[in-house]
Amino acid sequence: MAKYGKKASSSVKRAMHKMKKGTLRSGKSKKKVTSLKQAIAIGLSEARKKGAKVPKKKKK
Repeated sequence: MAKYGKKASSSVKRAMHKMKKGTLRSGKSKKKVTSLKQAIAIGLSEARKKGAKVPKKKKK
């Protein structure tokens, strides 16, 4: 099982704080994020873009 790096966990932590504060927005529509899972996904996605150690997305 792959482990998450420190950058990834800090990115998720930041996204969670933003969600709880009510300022986290998603995608092009800029809708407010209310889902816990969606906040985690946004945090991991941002970490991936920054080059953090994050496992690849699952393919369908």
